[in-house]
Amino acid sequence: MFAKAKDTTVAQGQAAESLALAYLERQGLRLLTRNFRVRGGELDLIMQHGNCLVFVEVRQRKNAAFGGAAASITRQKQARILLAARHYLARHGECPCRFDCVLLEGERIEWLHNAFTSNF
Repeated sequence: MFAKAKDTTVAQGQAAESLALAYLERQGLRLLTRNFRVRGGELDLIMQHGNCLVFVEVRQRKNAAFGGAAASITRQKQARILLAARHYLARHGECPCRFDCVLLEGERIEWLHNAFTSNF
């Protein structure tokens, strides 16, 4: 029972990431890596936008109730994203970067540039 629910959640997450990826590519970004994982963190999409590396968190909600998709990006989630980004930069070299979010609520897509910042 639980495995089936998890499989459905994973499939929904992958579908949301695919929608976000297609949207960002139409905006001129280029995919470098998808689902970069390290112990303690994951980056949904890593994109190139001009000379800037863009770490993208994709969040999906059926509707905006309870704060919607944006409210699900907690400080703890941001910390895990920052951890994974540090690992990525250590492996691939330092460069200008930013942290964006793509929010999917129902049929609506919202792209938040510089959704949060880091001190690196």
